Amino acid sequence: MAATKKRTDTKKRDQDKVEQTEMESVSAIDLLEKDHQEVDGFFDEYETLENTSEKEKLALKICLALTVHTQIEEEIFYPAIREAIDKSELIDEAIVEHASAKQLIAEIEEMDPADELYDAKVKVLGEQVRHHIEEEEDKLFPEIESSELNLEALGKKMVERKAALLKETTTDK
Repeated sequence: MAATKKRTDTKKRDQDKVEQTEMESVSAIDLLEKDHQEVDGFFDEYETLENTSEKEKLALKICLALTVHTQIEEEIFYPAIREAIDKSELIDEAIVEHASAKQLIAEIEEMDPADELYDAKVKVLGEQVRHHIEEEEDKLFPEIESSELNLEALGKKMVERKAALLKETTTDK
């Protein structure tokens, strides 16, 4: 019995190491696109919910995901790519879009899910985020991919920062 548990523990540790290695070698763009897909799925799921408690739980999950995502973009991704691309106005627009999203996130986090405008704010946040994703993936990412930027090295920094931010938020509670 103890040998089986030890094998299971070892197997789990090995799997964790594989997942960690895979995440460390991810391209910055792949990481961001994965985040985009995840949050898009959260918004789709939110639209199907009716229970107020479930809506609040998912809305807060959306807010956390977006907060971490915008922070790694603003701290690491945007400064690195600003030097590598010609169309820096795309970065400026993205930062303005982030400010708008942050405002809605702050409002949603302070609201009660039974408040009259709660669903509307989550829906508008979703619309704004989807617009932001479309612009990044259709305009900004192709610019970056044609640059000389080392996207794997950038991705590694972003993965590390994202993990630290997520750890901070889970230990703060």
